[in-house]
Amino acid sequence: MEPGKPKIGKIDRETFESFLLARLGRPDPSVVVPPQTGVDAGVVDLGDGRVLIIAEDPIFAIPGQPWEMFGWYTVHIGASDVAVMGVPPRYMTYSLLMPPETEDAAFRAIVDAIHGAALELGIAIVGGHTGYYPGFAAPTIGGVTVFAIADRDGSVTPAGARPGNAVILTKGPAIETAGILSVLRERELLGRYPEPLVRKAQALCRQMTVVRDALTAMAAGGVTAMHDATEGGVIGGLAEVSEASGVGMAVDESRFVYPDEVRIVCEAFGIDPVAAIAEGSLIITAEAGKTGRIIGELGKAGIAASVIGEVTADTGTRVMKRRDGSEVPLRMPDQDPFWPVFFEGLK
Repeated sequence: MEPGKPKIGKIDRETFESFLLARLGRPDPSVVVPPQTGVDAGVVDLGDGRVLIIAEDPIFAIPGQPWEMFGWYTVHIGASDVAVMGVPPRYMTYSLLMPPETEDAAFRAIVDAIHGAALELGIAIVGGHTGYYPGFAAPTIGGVTVFAIADRDGSVTPAGARPGNAVILTKGPAIETAGILSVLRERELLGRYPEPLVRKAQALCRQMTVVRDALTAMAAGGVTAMHDATEGGVIGGLAEVSEASGVGMAVDESRFVYPDEVRIVCEAFGIDPVAAIAEGSLIITAEAGKTGRIIGELGKAGIAASVIGEVTADTGTRVMKRRDGSEVPLRMPDQDPFWPVFFEGLK
């Protein structure tokens, strides 16, 4: 990050590892998966052959979208970070913080949508906080925390990829980027592309979840690691899985599922789709012999997926072959290209 430049998005890896990881309170041997780069949830050993899986996220409202969508995101984005560990989310808490002028209809729409999405996913809401406070420009989820309980050997983490595994990607890159920007900057897109294609891009907002992707893949068998490609996009997510697992990786962008509606949004705003925020795009590593079944089961669930590469033993080789034939290293982008375009659209 350039000195003096405003910071947008997640804290940088250097600060996370050198500062935050040294400030995690009292060490406890029951914490079997502590906070670490690229790992979506923490895991605590309950001492009876089971583990508690915990994930937390803030959720921000997207201008131009109904409050019902904000409530839906709240549950699905939080639940996705537990589902990628290979287990169904079971409990959640959330804190809804609203400006004092928030209309009662908006409050009720948000809470009704959270309730509905939790019912849909079989999640019990067990606590939280709701109130009105100055200083907020719009209703905000200060944190949604999602929990699951699983057998100790019944889950996976993003650190489980092994040499010889295949790498699978669901839905393609930049799902969140295309969905959000097609709503926020609708007028610009309608001036350049057919309306049905823009509407398809806007419909991607309902694909900003990997709960079904992850649970379907896990049930198919052979999964060794999963990771939700959020900030930093698919290339950042692949880098995090490689680093967390201590492996190399070679992937080919030409093998991605690549929806036209994603292509047009990224093209319109000069965004590299592989580097842009991609909630809804699930990275899976799996035993090579199981990929056909995994992709087949995902297809039955209406989720497009493809094998995009393989895991290797050479940690010095983590590369992506781009569609133009060039090769680039798998690394977390210094700045997710989504954010500048998003904030430009708010002006």
